[in-house]
Amino acid sequence: MSADDFVIARNPEEGSSLPYLLRLPLGPDGVVLKVRDTWPRTAKVYCHAATQWPAEAEVVERVAVRSCVRRGAAIDLVLDRGRENRSQFVFTRARGREVIFWQSARTTRQARPNVSLPTQRASGMVLDILVDSHERYAWKFSSQQAHTTQRALPAGDYAVELDGRIIAAVERKSLADLVSTVTGGKLRYVLAALAEVPRAALVVEDRYSAVFKLTYVRPAVVAESLAEAQVRFPGVPIVFCETRSLAQEWAYRFLGAAAAHHDDELAAARLADLLPGAGPLAPAEPTVAAVRDWAAANGLTVAAKGRVPAAVRAAYDAAHGRA
Repeated sequence: MSADDFVIARNPEEGSSLPYLLRLPLGPDGVVLKVRDTWPRTAKVYCHAATQWPAEAEVVERVAVRSCVRRGAAIDLVLDRGRENRSQFVFTRARGREVIFWQSARTTRQARPNVSLPTQRASGMVLDILVDSHERYAWKFSSQQAHTTQRALPAGDYAVELDGRIIAAVERKSLADLVSTVTGGKLRYVLAALAEVPRAALVVEDRYSAVFKLTYVRPAVVAESLAEAQVRFPGVPIVFCETRSLAQEWAYRFLGAAAAHHDDELAAARLADLLPGAGPLAPAEPTVAAVRDWAAANGLTVAAKGRVPAAVRAAYDAAHGRA
């Protein structure tokens, strides 16, 4: 293997959320990073510095490098191939710690949909949102009017609880996580758990079109599985929200609407308890034609026109339990 190649291998570290290693030919020993994906095709790829390249690496991809240059807080990489050849590694800080993102010009454009998110409260209230304690890289809802509390949830990653009962939940998925859930056969169980909640949804931090750009999984398999799951669990929508921030905003509005609807249902139930019962409706009065037909069928004499005699009507009422 040439020291000037760009190399991607499987991460031998068990249980890591970053399943790949990459090596950049920069400096005498190169730069080794743990990464979430093999290329930033649909979104920026989160990276983390690795200690060293493994002695017996399971190489996934190796490409010759045309240029690898560090410019300030970024590394510009140009590979010797026709497509997916230009990208950039950005070293920055977020929430007080060093983070690295791998991006291309395309994913940078997709990550900025050029929209301004609203700041008003969801359904006019400040939400108390429960965050599952097992959730990694959880949404903070720092731009929304909400408070968060971590605890273990029976379904979903985010939920709203009212009167001691979870009334709405949202499961969050990145595209890679969604694909893993589909191919691992877990999607049906995730949706079944969400279906136990009065109102629930699964939100994907990407575009639906990204499904058809997958390279290591057949796009048709994922699309078919999503369609089958949606038919099987129609009460749990699967929503693609383009970016992480838009997915968070959608979930915030969904949870707020569910909380407001729950309050409306309680108010309606209380009003129904206060109103007196109307009781059963009285049976409708029989038509003159119906009385004449019954009288003729039972041998009673009645004129074809005019009023029905009182005796005949009384006999009809008695026969039909109307007396």
